[in-house]
Amino acid sequence: MYATLRPLLFTLEAEAAHGLTLYALGVAQRSNLMRFVAHPPPADLPVRAFGIDFPNPVGLAAGLDKNGAHLDALGALGFGFIEIGTVTPRPQPGNPKPRLFRLPRQEALINRMGFNNDGVDALARNVERAQWRGVLGINIGKNKDTPNERAADDYLACLERVYPLASYVTVNVSSPNTPGLRELQAADSLPRLIGALMESREQLAARHQARKPLLLKIAPDLDGMAMDAIAAAVADSGIDGLICTNTTIDHAAVAGELHASEAGGLSGKPLFEPSTEVLRGMARRLGGKLPLVGVGGILSGSDAADKIAAGATLVQIYSGLIFRGPWLLTECVEEIRRQQLESEAT
Repeated sequence: MYATLRPLLFTLEAEAAHGLTLYALGVAQRSNLMRFVAHPPPADLPVRAFGIDFPNPVGLAAGLDKNGAHLDALGALGFGFIEIGTVTPRPQPGNPKPRLFRLPRQEALINRMGFNNDGVDALARNVERAQWRGVLGINIGKNKDTPNERAADDYLACLERVYPLASYVTVNVSSPNTPGLRELQAADSLPRLIGALMESREQLAARHQARKPLLLKIAPDLDGMAMDAIAAAVADSGIDGLICTNTTIDHAAVAGELHASEAGGLSGKPLFEPSTEVLRGMARRLGGKLPLVGVGGILSGSDAADKIAAGATLVQIYSGLIFRGPWLLTECVEEIRRQQLESEAT
């Protein structure tokens, strides 16, 4: 069905098409019509990571459902886990529209959304109302007008509010669309932020009688020294894993394309190589100390399997769904399973 509808959706402005698609998924889910939309992957590829049992290793990346308003519909597609957000303490509108652009020939997106969301309290209410009870990640950030020297306050406020609702929490310090945010990845900032979060997590774990994993989402635009610094900051910090990576500010791969000069983070097919290189680099530096989540440019089952081969325990998809539709999820699970069986046989 998606192959039929995609040309129509692509005639719409990108953000409007995004909203319409989520609305249509909700209608299909409530009307028991999801069988016409997607075929969930077989439930025979369980993975354990961060102390959590995942029914399969393919999840939905943050950004598609920022407010957690579509969990039931998205959950019906069969994801091994869903990550919602990025959410901030206070609601914020994000950057002016238009702020999402398709580059169909390159199977890429550029976005400068700017953490548009309804605030952490609204997200919490949506999660509490949802019927879906799968593995849920909640991605947290800071408000645009919060200076970096007080950024920890925003992350701590979000962590406290979402802690009882999340299976794990992701700390987003890598979006290119909030001015100054990526500076929090620096060697002189990241350890302080992680330290504050670890202290709060221990208090919350005692209060709720449950220790929730904390993950850190990093950028693809890192050189060797930056990766060294991140590895040093997280190796013995208590952080439970890394998500590699966010979108890239390097648009060289799409130079000359319509919208290529738009400001924002580039995702989709051109992100696959740089994000996988960072994934591979962090896997090498951490030597198995932390599980890694591979995300960026997955548009086929073989792409997902390549992320696993590069060091990922889990993978996430987002832009690939725009270009390939929900069937991409099943294809990724099936290809990872096929390659695992081949490996076991040899």
